[in-house]
Amino acid sequence: MTNSSDSAPAAGRHLVVKMIDGLLPYEPVWQAMQTFTDQRNDSAEDQIWVLQHEPVFTQGQAGKAEHLIATGDIPVVKVDRGGQVTYHGPGQLVVYLMIDIKRLGIGARKLVSCIEQAIIKTLSCYGIASEAKQDAPGVYIDDQKVASIGLRIRKGKSFHGLSLNIDMNLEPFLRINPCGYEGLQMTQLSNFEDTEALEQVAGRIVLSIQQSFGYSEILMEYSESL
Repeated sequence: MTNSSDSAPAAGRHLVVKMIDGLLPYEPVWQAMQTFTDQRNDSAEDQIWVLQHEPVFTQGQAGKAEHLIATGDIPVVKVDRGGQVTYHGPGQLVVYLMIDIKRLGIGARKLVSCIEQAIIKTLSCYGIASEAKQDAPGVYIDDQKVASIGLRIRKGKSFHGLSLNIDMNLEPFLRINPCGYEGLQMTQLSNFEDTEALEQVAGRIVLSIQQSFGYSEILMEYSESL
């Protein structure tokens, strides 16, 4: 018999979704994630924030200087998530997931798997086949990376999240070894499909996240700032 908590760990719970317009600088959003995570109590609803960033490289806790090849005029921010270096910029959807995984009864591996499956489901809406790789978190189309995942878990609560390349300038990825892999090819949705407006793609990935975790209801908020 399948355990319902395994298939839908968030069943019966609400998910607050903040859709934020415009291009946001990285560091204030990072600080806001930390503050929310540190101040939330056991009854606080899980939240995801959906947004785009101004151009920035972020280097995770395992980041090594040799993976920063020629960053040029794009700033590098050292952050407290796992993983190596990646790029964020206009035309890329970033989804931050502030989830109480302890309350949901799941671990870090299940958290990553639910995120990967949400991305795969979103891409399947466009007829695009993609896959996750056990040894390299993220989602790939024909061995080219379309989505990256980097997380931090503090006292059973996650923050940071995923980035999905939609319709962006991929050149900055050539200035680094993405996620610490020399020669890793990056791709994006617009290479395979006449892309919907980014807002429509955002709606699809929010729905996929709801379904992947099993949240019973989404509470939407729209704003130009956190």
